[in-house]
Amino acid sequence: MAVGVVAIVGSPNVGKSTIFNRIVGSRRAIVDDEPGVTRDRLYESASWLGREFRIIDTGGIEMADRPFQEQIRMQAEIAIDEADVIVFVVDGKKGVSNDDRLVSKILHKSRKPVILAVNKVDNQDMLFGINEFYSLGLGEPIPTSGEHGIGIGDILDQIVQKLPDDKVDTYEDAITISIIGRPNVGKSSLVNALLNKERVIVSDIVGTTRDSVDTPFEKDGQKYVVIDTAGLKKRGKIYESIDKYSSLRALASIDRAEIILFVIDADHGITEQDKHVVGYAVEKKKAIVIVVNKWDLIKHEQNTMSDFEKKIRKEFQFLSYAPIVFVSAKSKYHVDKIYDAISLTHKAYDTHIPTSVLNDVIQDAQTMNEAPDFNGGRLRIYFANQANTCPPTFVLFVNKPKYAHFSYLRYLENKLRDSFELTGTPIEIVLRERI
Repeated sequence: MAVGVVAIVGSPNVGKSTIFNRIVGSRRAIVDDEPGVTRDRLYESASWLGREFRIIDTGGIEMADRPFQEQIRMQAEIAIDEADVIVFVVDGKKGVSNDDRLVSKILHKSRKPVILAVNKVDNQDMLFGINEFYSLGLGEPIPTSGEHGIGIGDILDQIVQKLPDDKVDTYEDAITISIIGRPNVGKSSLVNALLNKERVIVSDIVGTTRDSVDTPFEKDGQKYVVIDTAGLKKRGKIYESIDKYSSLRALASIDRAEIILFVIDADHGITEQDKHVVGYAVEKKKAIVIVVNKWDLIKHEQNTMSDFEKKIRKEFQFLSYAPIVFVSAKSKYHVDKIYDAISLTHKAYDTHIPTSVLNDVIQDAQTMNEAPDFNGGRLRIYFANQANTCPPTFVLFVNKPKYAHFSYLRYLENKLRDSFELTGTPIEIVLRERI
């Protein structure tokens, strides 16, 4: 399913992050009265009237020569370029500013659908003043107060109207794969190694790959589709290394894939950015294989591989279920082992456990280790059922869901993993009160 992208842009301190938080229903963005606090793009999933989309919060664009302004403007322009719909936020108390005019020029050049949100319109007396924003030539201004939630529904209505139609890409009997990782870890080289032919550009220059390209192929009777993730095209200086979330198109490829190959550079080791890159795939409950690339550059001594694996397990405790494959895309060392990991992971991702067998495991787990007292009671599980696959989703019918301590749910997950082959796949446990 293609997920639409919405970017929130505007000059500094107009309330973009407050509106972002209203739309996503959380406090993910930093909110501060100091202009320029939001420096990196923030993304989050949102929905309205049954339509899902991804929303991006950007740093403020302004004419003044402030610290980080070049990076902020660059990232905002990237968000505009990648977005399907743009919400342009202006300050209703200050009126039209020179920064607003600068942003409007950028938006006119983009030729993207724009929603003009006049923020900080906190009372009826301010409504007349929004008419001056017609001078920006971006359509009818929507009076808004992010702080009080006024006009947010009108903005969301406009977003849903302006988003492009949903598109569904289907590949019958094929395993869809997305290859992700921070810049320059060898993603394109790995695609070439998997395909065993030069089908994509390979370069050491960060940001070479621009478009996501679906590449269907077949190996040993199994159909695959590699959805190649995109970097960002060079625009002067691209500071992609500070971009926590990489390209929006990479996020879109994760949405469409079943199996995620998360690539780590063995030579440079593990960085915080690696965690940001894989975070979206984890949030989307995708099956994951960790691929340690450039293993040929490492000096191999006794226990080198096991030590590196221990380091990965320590740094990525939330990926304890993901298999690890050490490869060299350049020399094709152990590349075939990736296919073995994909096969094992895909089978687990799509597995269905018989209800009777599932209940035996859950009841045995309760007998061996009773749930602790929590929130005024003790959890009792009466019945279990698998509600879905991709990922495997288990519904537990219990006395009171509030009695479930997270540690006990983790214990149940570990019991399920010990009892069934669930390598590479996340699992979901849903609690429902038995009526």
